[in-house]
Amino acid sequence: MFDILYQNCDFLVINKHPNVSVHKDDGETSLLLEIAKSSEVELSEGNQLYLVHRLDKMTSGILLLAKHQQAASELSQQFAQRLVSKFYLAIGVKKPKKKQGLISGDMERSRRSAWKLMKTQNNPAKTQFFSLAGEAGQRLFLCKPHTGKTHQIRVALNSIGSSILGDDIYTPSSCVGEQAADRGYLHAYALSFEHAGQAYDFVCDPSDYVTLGQAWQTPAVLQALQQWQHPAQLTWPTIK
Repeated sequence: MFDILYQNCDFLVINKHPNVSVHKDDGETSLLLEIAKSSEVELSEGNQLYLVHRLDKMTSGILLLAKHQQAASELSQQFAQRLVSKFYLAIGVKKPKKKQGLISGDMERSRRSAWKLMKTQNNPAKTQFFSLAGEAGQRLFLCKPHTGKTHQIRVALNSIGSSILGDDIYTPSSCVGEQAADRGYLHAYALSFEHAGQAYDFVCDPSDYVTLGQAWQTPAVLQALQQWQHPAQLTWPTIK
């Protein structure tokens, strides 16, 4: 369900496994409750865990949890003010219309649970990305979202013609070949922020965990990940 990556007296960083909801779904146990029950988690008496941000159920990777209300308030405010740098990895099913750049546009409700990207720029979702060749015509993406909208990266990559492998909302089964993907391949890869006067920079390489899916272990993906070991240090173009 999760791996503990780091903790101090204020917060906890975990690697959330794919297909685990951050909220309690019908018939499922609460992720926060399971984490709090872990013998490895140190909670002061009277304190509890607070979600600072969220990941989609299919998305694995770095999730930040506060250990008390004050830390939750301070960290949540940083996310709201866009002071936190976030980086995601995704595997797309085919070559995109462009290999790198900025995807920007308003997001609008589409069919059922889906969203779509619009050409208007009233309150746009903004996502920068680099990409490299993956296995068998697939594409590996490194994404840096500058906003935090629902399904933002999933919609952004779909808009450039390379929806995410195993995404049951945006990727038709016909796009992934005869064998269905073992998960939706979106991973919260890195997180950088400051707290209490100290800078923190966390990276969670999905190829280090067999529980995160077979497609992260392919030669092309492993080679690409070698180039992106420190995503915050890459040269990201300045955007308005």
